[in-house]
Amino acid sequence: MAEKHFYEQIEYTNNYLLPYFQKYIKDFTKLKILEIGCAEAGLLNVLYEKGMDVTGLEISQERVNIALDKNDKLKIIVGDITDTSIIDKLGKYDFIIMREVIEHIFQKDLVFSNLKKLIKPNGLLFISFPPKYSPFAGHQQIAKSFLKMIPYLHLLPNDLLNTLAKNFNENSDYVQEIKLHYSTGMAINKFENLCIQFSFEPLIKDLFLFRPVYSFRFGLPTIKLPNIPILREVITFGYETLLISK
Repeated sequence: MAEKHFYEQIEYTNNYLLPYFQKYIKDFTKLKILEIGCAEAGLLNVLYEKGMDVTGLEISQERVNIALDKNDKLKIIVGDITDTSIIDKLGKYDFIIMREVIEHIFQKDLVFSNLKKLIKPNGLLFISFPPKYSPFAGHQQIAKSFLKMIPYLHLLPNDLLNTLAKNFNENSDYVQEIKLHYSTGMAINKFENLCIQFSFEPLIKDLFLFRPVYSFRFGLPTIKLPNIPILREVITFGYETLLISK
């Protein structure tokens, strides 16, 4: 599975992220870059091979080990973005990338506070996440049974979820895990308020019904959504934005 993640990250970087960054960011290849939650570091690997100055921060030692097994020249620090002591170890960056990470963290104010310390004046920040009230915000797709295909499953009461999970022979921690994902989720309104609070201004913002990564995983077309208040919170599968620090 880890091998699959690494190569998917490389494919996604080459076919979507890299063209996106090159299109919207001037002198992209000259920037000093940090990826928070770099996982198996497929993205970092692509940028490193292009001669770029890249660093990764990853909380899982296991995933870092896999990344370094693939490329032992990568600079990856094992740590937590909510740990204030990590700031001195990392330094300052022109561009920070944080994909599908912030929705897993309780202390979102602390995340933004640390991001502000890590980013240079007028530095750029790219963040993407599935909104808290979106159809699959509970990551129910980790199920073994057809439960993986049921939208909004994470909103059901615990007793009902436990009964369903037991009847369909899911892992004993399945309900606990999807409820945890839901509890840490990031609502779009909250995210945008944090951006205002910490002076991150959006340069580009996209809301997706079918996210770009779905084309690589499932062969689905990328479909964007209009930015409609309230409705966007429950129908948006993915939120993606490029911000500048002011």
